[in-house]
Amino acid sequence: MSGHDNVILLEQTNQLKCLYTIVRDKNTKRGDFVFYSDRIIRLLVEEGLNQLPVKPVTIETPTGSTYEGSQFMGKICGVSIIRAGESMEAGLRDCCRSVRLGKILIQRDEETATPKLFYVKLPEDISERYVLLLDPLLATGGSAAMAVDVLIEKGVKPDKILFLNVLASPEGIQVFKEKYPAVKIITGHIDEGLDEKKYVVPGVGDFGDRYYCI
Repeated sequence: MSGHDNVILLEQTNQLKCLYTIVRDKNTKRGDFVFYSDRIIRLLVEEGLNQLPVKPVTIETPTGSTYEGSQFMGKICGVSIIRAGESMEAGLRDCCRSVRLGKILIQRDEETATPKLFYVKLPEDISERYVLLLDPLLATGGSAAMAVDVLIEKGVKPDKILFLNVLASPEGIQVFKEKYPAVKIITGHIDEGLDEKKYVVPGVGDFGDRYYCI
């Protein structure tokens, strides 16, 4: 439990704690950072899929028996907030073959610290889909909130948006609680908060840089 109605927190297992220790360590090399981040992302995607509605279905097994199982209701897609969010696309593809993907580019104005929308590419039928919104860090919530606004403008219902992130700040969670109470946040850890530069602490540093560059 996370203590927040709109937040689903991964079970804090020993395995998960070890994974976070590795990715938080400033001495972790890029190859290890990518490998262990991908493991966390896979867990987040699987928990996101757990939140989707299902319907009962009866199938026949190779033994000639019947099995009362379940089948997902509705279509899904992923939408990554460029560029760090793109690091989560492979984890989604690993769980959902041929999943449709969209992209939103939002960058912060360094003078005003406000987010600006630069690019949007989404599936044409996105209003009919459940959307897994992908961004590793929920900091101030400004960029993520703008991304949600874009999705809502395209006809996506807030209760069909699941926002997946590796780390979340209490400040970012509060923004979503106030603006989008129907949007579910699925995160692996809620950190202490934001520092004076609006970075999540203790955090992992710049996730995109560590995943792609260092």
